Amino acid sequence: MKHWILTFCLIAGAAHAESSTDPDWPCVQRKQPHLSMGQMWTGPEPDDAVRTMAETPEIATLADRLEQRRVPIEQAQTEIADYAKTADNQHLTALMLAIFDRIEPDRAALISGIARYGNKQVDLAKRIEDHRGKMAEMQKVEKPDFDAIDAEEQKLDWDMRIFQDRQQSLTYVCETPVILEQRVFALARAIQAGLK
Repeated sequence: MKHWILTFCLIAGAAHAESSTDPDWPCVQRKQPHLSMGQMWTGPEPDDAVRTMAETPEIATLADRLEQRRVPIEQAQTEIADYAKTADNQHLTALMLAIFDRIEPDRAALISGIARYGNKQVDLAKRIEDHRGKMAEMQKVEKPDFDAIDAEEQKLDWDMRIFQDRQQSLTYVCETPVILEQRVFALARAIQAGLK
């Protein structure tokens, strides 16, 4: 049974890799290492004055709060609408830039971490196959050392358990960049709604 599970996971991983431009990418979602502001924002293009404004304490503090996923998007939208009542387009653009400049680096680091996670799974799958091969060789000898075979089987079982636990976590891990993209987009729409 364990052999079939491992085979299925390896085949699924290979299928995912084939559908992506990066063969080491373990997620179903297509790998997009970086977002651009233009993908999320159709408002005014930030200039140097807006970039400077994005670093002011007022905007930086608001952006720090709004980018946090623990702040419900409805609450963030309300705060943006309240801010937009007194803010001009430059301030709103600066807010969008500040939010984007906080979320994008976090998302990019997460993408890199997912790639490393996928590489560890591939390495672990190879190690599992090595355990299987070693056990098969140990069983072929004229007088097998059953204690050594049992010890190797314990290593195999442990590695299989780790592999399966990581595979189950992979779905959540792969969804996180998507959640961040959706948050940036929702915040961008809320800010754009306040443009004059």
